[in-house]
Amino acid sequence: MSEISTKPYMLRAIYEWCTDSGYTPYLAVKVDASTTVPMEYVKKGEIVLNISFGATSGLKMDNDSIRFHARFGGVSREIYVPVNNVMAIYANENGQGMAFEPQAGGAEAPPPVEETSVPGPSLAAVPTPAPAGKNEAPGAPQDDNDPPKKGGRPTLTRIK
Repeated sequence: MSEISTKPYMLRAIYEWCTDSGYTPYLAVKVDASTTVPMEYVKKGEIVLNISFGATSGLKMDNDSIRFHARFGGVSREIYVPVNNVMAIYANENGQGMAFEPQAGGAEAPPPVEETSVPGPSLAAVPTPAPAGKNEAPGAPQDDNDPPKKGGRPTLTRIK
């Protein structure tokens, strides 16, 4: 009988410690063909994901994978991360957590999402044109001159 990895148990324990302590849990992930993440946010083959309750929907941390939905640039995306690809889990506020060696191999592609086939038109993403004179990366915030706000809860501003 093969030995069961302690890694998924440690991930769940650090996640629970972060949430119980009022910290924001972040995952550092090595991106490869077995991960499903928004590629426009990947830097040097890695991505850091906020997995707090307020940032995710339907978070499920199994022994082999971590799955959830999260918004990127206002668009809900399905995220799939094999446990083998997790490099670290830590509290954003103080950096306390645990780092792991990403394990090559053993990671499988995510199972296909069950979809019901309905004949008719299908939806596709339409790229939005960039404002004239601005050369920004896709998905980058396009606020006029407001610096990004750090920390705290998001607020809703009503504009008439």
